[in-house]
Amino acid sequence: MVSETKLPPYDSSVRIQEKLAVFLAFIAGYTDATGLIQWKTYVSFMSGNTTQLGAALFSEKHSVIISSVTVISFFLAGIYMGTCLSLSKKFINKKIIFYMVSGIMILYCITDYYEHLANALSIAITSFAMGLMNTAVTSVGNQKINTDFVTGTLNSLARTAALFVMSDQADERKEYRVNIFHLLFLWMGFLCGASVAPFLLSCLGNWTLIFPAALLLICALTIPIPTIKN
Repeated sequence: MVSETKLPPYDSSVRIQEKLAVFLAFIAGYTDATGLIQWKTYVSFMSGNTTQLGAALFSEKHSVIISSVTVISFFLAGIYMGTCLSLSKKFINKKIIFYMVSGIMILYCITDYYEHLANALSIAITSFAMGLMNTAVTSVGNQKINTDFVTGTLNSLARTAALFVMSDQADERKEYRVNIFHLLFLWMGFLCGASVAPFLLSCLGNWTLIFPAALLLICALTIPIPTIKN
């Protein structure tokens, strides 16, 4: 989230966008933790995968190289498709991304339950879904956000805190203070999702992604379309 960008006056749509951003961060954290536990690979945290890829290239860990290249490639493909859909005039319904990601997760769970998909294919499908979801909400009001880039969120949080302390303008300090809470809640959403994943994974097994799929579907059916902005 860009801390220097000033927020417009609050309205109901901006408030819902804020809640939706935290909600998506929760799902990203949940899914990322699931991928780490099941396949030893991050499915939405590409910084970690890039580090693993670089280290594996020189240690010749071929399985890590393959999984890292797979997850990065399909994550990028998901972002590419999601961006194209959001820019396409043919897709008027802004919730199409929510339905698509939910559908992918549901189909994956059903297929994996009966066929037990290979890890590489599971990683590809899940990372593609995460890349696609990453384009569902890219701003809150006039602020740019990234719901699964924790490093960027923490960086903005620290920068905003510094700007808040150093500013001597009352209006600016108010805006920075609000931004600090937005960023903190976004980070906490991701953390909570990652914390819940191990528990539900032990309970749901192969159906663990049904949980975020159901949440996305409920969200798409209940959140007003105008609040989803790209």
